[in-house]
Amino acid sequence: MRLLYEENIEDIALGAAVLGTGGGGDPYVGKLMAREAIRQYGPVELYTLDELDDDDLIVPAAGMGAPIVIVEKLPAGDDMIRAFQALGRYSGRQPRGTMSIEAGGLNSVMPIYVAARLRIPMVDCDGMGRAFPEIQMTIFTAHGITASPFAMSDERGNVLLMDTVSNAWVETFARSCVVHMGAEGMIALYSATVRQLKAAAIHGTITLAEDIGKTVRNARRAEANPVDAVRAAVNGFLLFRGKITDVDRRIEGGWNKGAATMQGSGDFTGSELLLDFQNEHLAARIDGEFAATVPDLIAVLDNETGEPITTEALRYGMRVAVIAFPCAPQWREPAALELAHPRYFGYDVDYVPVEECFG
Repeated sequence: MRLLYEENIEDIALGAAVLGTGGGGDPYVGKLMAREAIRQYGPVELYTLDELDDDDLIVPAAGMGAPIVIVEKLPAGDDMIRAFQALGRYSGRQPRGTMSIEAGGLNSVMPIYVAARLRIPMVDCDGMGRAFPEIQMTIFTAHGITASPFAMSDERGNVLLMDTVSNAWVETFARSCVVHMGAEGMIALYSATVRQLKAAAIHGTITLAEDIGKTVRNARRAEANPVDAVRAAVNGFLLFRGKITDVDRRIEGGWNKGAATMQGSGDFTGSELLLDFQNEHLAARIDGEFAATVPDLIAVLDNETGEPITTEALRYGMRVAVIAFPCAPQWREPAALELAHPRYFGYDVDYVPVEECFG
């Protein structure tokens, strides 16, 4: 066990935004909420799964909706607590702790806010090792862990509880509800015991995010190339450098959907990259050819600072670098890959690991 203080949050949020592949919510918003909670309630205990009892119940806490909305409609904080506590009451069992459901800017640090306010531990793991746009897209689903009972709350005080026959139905119903909540809601879901998480969770996600954040910070301090530092830290590959020349972005069905077009510079002069996203980056095509797809991770970084840029922050004129790096090995197992392969998102291409294309 170790304690998370305010000074840890900056690196965790930065690294989580890299792992979030453009999604998971605005890291700045989550960082402010987590720092304020720690300042008011004290540091958060971060446990590994091996440090907890196998029968302890852990409940992830997260935000759901279109990340672009969160920039203007800030989470209230109480909505997250309401959803978490409602799930505990419904299940009739007090959660021992909380965790991140995904690695993403907001959703990696929102559980820190919950842990600080409720004075419960946070667990150093998550259900994806990245961020994905739909609720059923977790390693938990592949291991038979159910997303329901599921709780959702909004800033008005509304609380919804549902118990469904599959994780896909949770996504269907919750997506409809979050649209009526203004495209943003706070959720608690995927209750699981430590025993289940030892088999199904991706271990060490918060520590990994913090290490990536430190890498960026140290590279800036040493006046080294932060993009190269991030790429090396995640065992990634440089796909592209250039300028964003067009962004087509819309809110559809409770998601940020769209694409960004980039014109190459330097070694990539004369080439064009098209990056599709649905909250998260889904596929990168260079001159019409697929260069990387889900479930591997695609990150857009500021070319000078290495700062990860989320899908809602992509703007015309930005000078960026695009990197891709391997997903957690669990995503390459058949049951997990079936949940988030390129064809699920409508691409007429089979998944090819990024290291086979660029390694």
